[in-house]
Amino acid sequence: MQLRYSFRLYPNGPQRSALAQAFGCARVVYNDALRARETARAAGEAFPKAGDLSKQLITEAKKSEERAWLGEVSAVVLQQSLRDLDTAYRNFFDGLKGKRPRMGAPRFKSRKDNRQAVRFTANARWRITPGGDLSLPKIGDVRVKWSRTLPSVPSTVTVIKDAAGRYFASFVVETDPEVLSEVEPVVGIDLGLGHFAVLSDGTKIDAPRFLRRAEKKLKRAQRALSRKVKGSNNRDKARVKVARAHARVADARREFHHQLSTKLIRENQAIAVEDLAVKGLARTRLAKSVHDAGWSAFVAMLEYKAAKFGRTFHRIGRFEPTSQVCSACGVKDGPKSLHFRVWECGACGTVLDRDINAAVNVAKAAGLAVTACRAQVSRVSMPAQRGEAGTHRGGQTTVVGIPGP
Repeated sequence: MQLRYSFRLYPNGPQRSALAQAFGCARVVYNDALRARETARAAGEAFPKAGDLSKQLITEAKKSEERAWLGEVSAVVLQQSLRDLDTAYRNFFDGLKGKRPRMGAPRFKSRKDNRQAVRFTANARWRITPGGDLSLPKIGDVRVKWSRTLPSVPSTVTVIKDAAGRYFASFVVETDPEVLSEVEPVVGIDLGLGHFAVLSDGTKIDAPRFLRRAEKKLKRAQRALSRKVKGSNNRDKARVKVARAHARVADARREFHHQLSTKLIRENQAIAVEDLAVKGLARTRLAKSVHDAGWSAFVAMLEYKAAKFGRTFHRIGRFEPTSQVCSACGVKDGPKSLHFRVWECGACGTVLDRDINAAVNVAKAAGLAVTACRAQVSRVSMPAQRGEAGTHRGGQTTVVGIPGP
């Protein structure tokens, strides 16, 4: 399987200038190719082929006075920029055909974009020096902060500059799965906002709310940015301060996701999680809290770590009625308002914690054998009778919600 490892880079002054030139040249080639294809589309002609674009926009352009500076960077970087455009178009058309989630059409890149990146393949003859530096063609030996050892020889490296002005080297490596010893537990996970995750064994993991906790600092930094004159050096410095504040929040959230996902993978043989409609929730008043939780990134980590360590990962459909089914008897009740955190099943009299019950049902929907005893809060002596808290109507059960504290 392919994995990506990222490490912090610390280029010196000349190397930063060389990288800025590489970012700019790759951006120009990308925009030229996009313009050529959009012009052909507007004229009703066939898209130019990648080989023709490479010859016209790189090989021939280097010989002209207008684009002679393209020869000052590695040709591999420019070729990879064209491949990135091909990938962007392919993803766009696959989205229209329903083969993947929809995404927008390729757009022109700006030098003011928050993220700049160039990719070097093996053809570029980059290497890791005996001293641990990353040697890049026409850039030099860049110092790397190695936090771990690469499991195999990487095939490509992408050099990235983020909005905070930090540089990273992202390596793609081929590695074999590291199968862990088998363990007995299986777990279902119910993701939420009150608690980040509730497990089918009754464990509740608090939501760290990194963005909410940093809001005051972010607001001060944003206000300071808004007061600076546009185009001034002070505005650029203030913009970097805002970007660094956001980067600290993102880094803390990512570290939390990594630690929790690794713990769950190591302690459980099988994991089930619900496929949440994150895009739909991002359009509601909960958008900031949903973004702060980062569910999609966390589930993606669980999925690839399960494949890496030989665990079983299940993703159940978002329309499974996990909150409406009693995990003790299996009776499906009607929808329950979100402010009811504890509810009583009218069929069997079990009083259930809403989130733990949903986590148990997530595991059961994935075919995992889990016990529902931990989802039970208390037990009523007899099932509710007609006219009481729960009533039976034509085989259906009406549930009475017990508001949480």
